[in-house]
Amino acid sequence: MISRRPVPGIGLALGVALLLSACGGEGESTPIDRAHRAQPVTPVFTDAGLPDPSVLAEEQVLHRDNGEEPQTLDPHLAEGVPAGNILRDLFEGLTAESPDGRVVPGAAMRWNISRDARTYTFYLRREATWSNGDPLRAEDFVYSFRRSVDPRTASNSANMLLPIENAHDVLVGRETPELLGVEALDEYTLQIRLSDPTPYFLALLTHSSTFPVHRASVEQHGARFSRPGNLVSNGAFVLADWQVRSRIVLTRNDRYWNAANTLLQRVVYYPFEDLSASLKLFRSGNLHWTYEVPNNQFHWLEQHYPDELVVSPWLGSYFFGFNLTREPFVADPQLRLALVLAIDRELITEKVTQFGEQPSFSLVPPGIGEYETQVPEYAGWTQAERNEEARRLYAAAGYGMDEPLRIEIRYNTSENHKKVALAIASLWKQVLGVQATLINEEWKVFLQNRSGRVLTQVFRAGWIGDYADPYSFLQLFRTNDGQNDYGYSNSLYDSLLEQVASERIPGRRRRLMQEAERVLLEEVPIIPVYTYVTKRLVDPHLRGWDDNVMDHHYSKHMYLLRSQNAPTPVAEAP
Repeated sequence: MISRRPVPGIGLALGVALLLSACGGEGESTPIDRAHRAQPVTPVFTDAGLPDPSVLAEEQVLHRDNGEEPQTLDPHLAEGVPAGNILRDLFEGLTAESPDGRVVPGAAMRWNISRDARTYTFYLRREATWSNGDPLRAEDFVYSFRRSVDPRTASNSANMLLPIENAHDVLVGRETPELLGVEALDEYTLQIRLSDPTPYFLALLTHSSTFPVHRASVEQHGARFSRPGNLVSNGAFVLADWQVRSRIVLTRNDRYWNAANTLLQRVVYYPFEDLSASLKLFRSGNLHWTYEVPNNQFHWLEQHYPDELVVSPWLGSYFFGFNLTREPFVADPQLRLALVLAIDRELITEKVTQFGEQPSFSLVPPGIGEYETQVPEYAGWTQAERNEEARRLYAAAGYGMDEPLRIEIRYNTSENHKKVALAIASLWKQVLGVQATLINEEWKVFLQNRSGRVLTQVFRAGWIGDYADPYSFLQLFRTNDGQNDYGYSNSLYDSLLEQVASERIPGRRRRLMQEAERVLLEEVPIIPVYTYVTKRLVDPHLRGWDDNVMDHHYSKHMYLLRSQNAPTPVAEAP
């Protein structure tokens, strides 16, 4: 369902007031009294570092809010954070991540890297199998890498594999997938050759575009191989059920090589677009984990659920995109800049999002190693100065209060996205006189319209890094990249990214990326708003995960503690 609603001509103060009152007020209902809420026991661990069975809840079933309905569970076609969360449970790449986000061995128990850092040799676990009992072999990875990069697969994430030898030529159709630099040396040894050294390559291998798929299942079921009953995976869980727009159920994979240390028996993912519904379920004890929480309820949650509220830095940038292939933005960077300048980011982060998000004028978020995020000059101006320059540029583009720009702002269905879009539309109305119409779309429709570039003008975007490197953000804007929904194309920018890919000296590589970001910001294809934080409620009974900047949390690391008043489990007699 797509809803269309023109933004009324309201003043900023009234607009913000409406935003803060949307979706219910703080303290609208009484929280469960903390004294009467069941509290978990203090965890006790065995010598092996696992929780003692006596502290575990009898039922190890995790109920997890996942935000959106994934388009697909084909790891080579899936897009977005919600799909990635599930795929990390179903599949395992050559590398994986520890609870604190460190890269650790996955399906490969170890690896060697050549002296020139261009050849990686992976040694697979001999005990690893597929969920149907078939052995996991190096040839499975060869087939899967080739499938992921094959143009016939039409993967929007295939450019993730560009560091691999011949990947570019395969992607553009000049070479066949068989020439990709991936080779099985024997049943359990896989070698990957890179075109140039890639510092983040091991982290890249935790992305779903590099996950193995079961060839016999793909060939038998075609596009339906990733449905319940058909999907054969190699991760800690298997797909048991998928009720569209209701739930996705995973069950423990007893054939997983480390199944003995997987404590959860089942994980239920829910696609809640309504944050209030998710919050109510959590408060009633029927949900262990929320995807996020309503922006306007931060202080109330902080007061009533201090132990459950978890706010953490997240390696991501929240922004809106311009469709550069459709008027009025095709060849008018000054008009685009006027819209960028007219947004008061401090007001949005303080009054709308309210969870510690940092105002942003850049693409790459701060905090990635020694990389210095590029900040345009106007970031240091006052908002009054930015508004004055925005009005000048807006008038120079032929618009004014009497001749307003009329545009559409698209966003995927979410209370929080709606509130930010409404704030931006209200600011544009007040500062420039822009007439904006808000259009919300269900996630799949939203992605289709973004990639099609036929209907969109301004749309919600944003990006969470696939790995902790600025290139994860910069590559989105490469000409014809599968994720380039903006229609941005600049030969200098593309050339800089090519140099980044081949540069071996870290300092030079870093400077090239900074120059690329500077070029991008001068062209104004996006409207930066803020850098992300994660904001969710987590049941104190749920343990086995740590905060990490990637916000990757594998269910295989988690478990549920019993309540203090629950009976202690009695071990069964042998």
